[in-house]
Amino acid sequence: MKNGFILINKPAGITSHDVVDKLREITKIKKIGHSGTLDPFATGLLILAISREATKKLSYFLKLDKEYIATLRLGAESDTFDKEGKIVKKEIKEIPTLKKIKNVLKTFLGEIEQIPPIFSAKKIKGKKAYDLARKGLKVKLKPQKVKIYEISILKYKFPFLKIKVKCSSGTYIRSLASDIGKKLNCGAYLENLIRTKIGEFSLKNAVSLSQLNSENWQNYLKDL
Repeated sequence: MKNGFILINKPAGITSHDVVDKLREITKIKKIGHSGTLDPFATGLLILAISREATKKLSYFLKLDKEYIATLRLGAESDTFDKEGKIVKKEIKEIPTLKKIKNVLKTFLGEIEQIPPIFSAKKIKGKKAYDLARKGLKVKLKPQKVKIYEISILKYKFPFLKIKVKCSSGTYIRSLASDIGKKLNCGAYLENLIRTKIGEFSLKNAVSLSQLNSENWQNYLKDL
């Protein structure tokens, strides 16, 4: 079998498209696509479609709900909403308590309006927002409606807040981190991000990119 899907655990430091390129190199198959971009610093689940027949089904996976584990750094802000951007420390009058954080997180449950980061692949008149932002041009993106089904605290020790988020497709966890920081009056940006689920497909069943080679890749093909 030379067509199907492979669940990949994307490592940090490469783009989602780099993963596609690596799979093309390993499989010698040109028609490969992925199930939704992860930022270069992020890790976690990518669903790779191998062959033309499989890539035709990718739109189904793109629309599925997602689950993430995110680490926020409080007390500072970033122009990209993550650790890769220009960081500016915020003056904090009071370190947020666990109780205050819980109350703030509750306000994000359900359908919310979210403005995507200006350093994102969102398009404005056919051009990617991050290309315009890097040129120093003014970028204004429209709010979009997304759903947050669940948001829970896994660990908190200032300045780091680790949360689990279950959300709809199209949710920007970077924007969520920034918005949480604003509501806490202390600022926040995304320090770390792991995508743990796409629909019912789990990171637990994914293979690391380093494990794949030209001899074994077909062993990991699934007919999803």
